[in-house]
Amino acid sequence: MDNSKAYWNATLGLLGRILVVWFVVSFGAGILFAEALNNIKLGGYPLGFWFAHQGSIYIFIALIFYYGKKMGEIDRQFDVHED
Repeated sequence: MDNSKAYWNATLGLLGRILVVWFVVSFGAGILFAEALNNIKLGGYPLGFWFAHQGSIYIFIALIFYYGKKMGEIDRQFDVHED
């Protein structure tokens, strides 16, 4: 039973880190820090605008792949993998 608790803690730790990145990118870069980021141009557009409309989508997709990779590692570490 102790191994399942460690597995659950590792899973929740990963989810917590991913949610923090998600929050900082979506709320922080798109809303809170938009004015400061708008002083930087990316492809001719203000960076705050870019994050609010396209950049956060790229980050979210990267988070999905990161989650899949790290969960696979956690599953193998606790011997609950599928292959």
